[in-house]
Amino acid sequence: MELPIDHFRLLGVSPSANAEEVLRAFQLRLDRPPKQGFTYEVLAQRAELLRLSADLLSNPAERQSYELALIEGSSGFDLSSNREVAGLLLLWESNASFQAFKLAKKALQPPQAPALGSGRESDLTLIAALSCRDASIDEQAGRRYASGADLLQEGIQLLQRMGKLVEERKTLESDLEILLPYRILDLISREKEDEKFHQEGLMLLEDFVNKRGGLEGKRNSEKIAGLNQNDFELFFLQIRRFITAKDQTKLYVNWYRRGSEDAGFLAAFALIASGFSYKKPELLQEARKYLRNININGFDAMPLIGCLDLLLGDAKQAESRFRSSSDEKLKDWLNNYPGETLAALCDYCRNWLRKDVVVGFRDIEIEAVNLDDWFANQEVQLYIEQLETKGALGIAKAGFSFLSSFALEQEIENNSLKNLDEEEANLPMPGGSFDESLKGQSFQARLQNKEAFLRSDLVKKIISKYYSIFEFIKKSNFKSFILKRPIYTSALAFIGLFVVGTSLGILTQRKQSENNDISIAEVVKEEDVKIKDDSSNKIFNDKERLATNLLIPLTSSSPTDQEIKFLIESWLKGKADLLKGLESETLSSVASPNLYNIEIERRKKYNTLGQNIIIDARITSIKVIKKTNKRIEADVQMKYEDKKISSSGDIIESSVYPSLKVKYIIGKNKNNWQLVDYISGN
Repeated sequence: MELPIDHFRLLGVSPSANAEEVLRAFQLRLDRPPKQGFTYEVLAQRAELLRLSADLLSNPAERQSYELALIEGSSGFDLSSNREVAGLLLLWESNASFQAFKLAKKALQPPQAPALGSGRESDLTLIAALSCRDASIDEQAGRRYASGADLLQEGIQLLQRMGKLVEERKTLESDLEILLPYRILDLISREKEDEKFHQEGLMLLEDFVNKRGGLEGKRNSEKIAGLNQNDFELFFLQIRRFITAKDQTKLYVNWYRRGSEDAGFLAAFALIASGFSYKKPELLQEARKYLRNININGFDAMPLIGCLDLLLGDAKQAESRFRSSSDEKLKDWLNNYPGETLAALCDYCRNWLRKDVVVGFRDIEIEAVNLDDWFANQEVQLYIEQLETKGALGIAKAGFSFLSSFALEQEIENNSLKNLDEEEANLPMPGGSFDESLKGQSFQARLQNKEAFLRSDLVKKIISKYYSIFEFIKKSNFKSFILKRPIYTSALAFIGLFVVGTSLGILTQRKQSENNDISIAEVVKEEDVKIKDDSSNKIFNDKERLATNLLIPLTSSSPTDQEIKFLIESWLKGKADLLKGLESETLSSVASPNLYNIEIERRKKYNTLGQNIIIDARITSIKVIKKTNKRIEADVQMKYEDKKISSSGDIIESSVYPSLKVKYIIGKNKNNWQLVDYISGN
């Protein structure tokens, strides 16, 4: 073995040291051997190597010859096999920890691996553990946190394979956990050309927050990476600016589905920022769903939803939202605004976007918010016109559903599951004005202190109006969207009356036809009942026959508990196959397109990192808590375990939940039942 070190560094002296200084350093090194538990043999070999270096450097002729060789490019020196371990020990002592770890790790692998249980194996393993930790500390000192974490993972895997030094391995694991926030920051702050590392950082962040129990830290979060809730929030605010709005949206939506309410709030803001910046009004519609579901004591969502109404071309609805707010100061400001109401709404919306929304994203840099540019965009104009048309269709559907004796609640659930874009009813949203006393009590409240997510004094900071309402309408395309709504209202009313009249005629004719055929239907029904009675015992006593009745896709009008369980099990198996790197034939049939695409994107990320996920999930109990003809909710208890596997087959990390509770929400589309959402948590 050739050590990448010269005799000066090995002994720990300067190249200008004289013979007396060399001998003094030699004696000090002999008197201070490492105390970590090395064998007597390796310590004796260490002393011998130190003596050889001291003899060479204290002999003028030999030293001159050696220094000449160094000048000519010679580096390092060869060691016999019986001195290799001692040489690695001295290399580590000379602060060449990285080289010492790599060489020790190599020496522990075939074909040069030492005999099991030998002193050489013990010494090499200890050198690897100690040098690994010191090498990681050196990387952290240079702000190379991801590299330091990789070294710790290497050391942990090596000690696991060797089955030795349990305490040293626990120390490395503890160091790795404490290093996690810095590692995430290092990875996600990389430049665009390092996309692989950036994606690895996002995955680590997602897993980190999941283990904490969401952004709120519902699980004993202080034991995870050593951050209390306040420290975590500071860390989170620091890293947000390195993540794009699209990636932030994905993270927040996933955390929200796992039960983090704060993530739903942030998801709405990320969607709005992305939608406004890239002129994607459909994202504003998506953000509205999350704002409506925020249930924080003291939080008033009305002005925020009103801003979305304004951006989607409905000034009347926006004003209604503002006036339905429980914030009396806001309503006083609106009433006393020195100009028209529309100008006030625009001022509020413009400042809200600039100060609270389009901040904290890697891909969004907007110094001034221009509503004219928004409404002048053709894609925005087309979307607003489509919204008006869909509003007419919504009226027609509601009328037909009423005449067809369908419950209004079922129609609302149906529309929600299909993610339709119908306009909301003019009903006040729940909520209240933000209370300053809530500071320090909720994640959102603390965020508003640090990055102005919720500003109770926003109305006090509204800038002077951009220009008068008359000039605004005169110069912008906004007028065409705000002032033409009476025309659309008349059109909607006409279409609604037309559809209602047509529906009544169709129903009258259909009823006469049904009366003529009723006797035939009753006969068929009686025969069907007889067949079921005769065969029921055989069906429910034959397990194999029962299994064949559980089909995917599930199309039953009212699924049984067994069918619901089978659907969820099919989702778990399909997801497990996909994350393992296999093809899943059933996943697209049992999951909604949104959930399916999320898992596809996750699989792509793991492919990029060369990793696989092994999932073992077994349902232990299931309880259906709600069932309608369009929606099913079920509480499921399961045993859950997952393992992240590297391309070499090593286990990177694993999680075990002996009893995990998950709420599954299943919806009915046109033809079959599909899983549309789930929320997990202990």
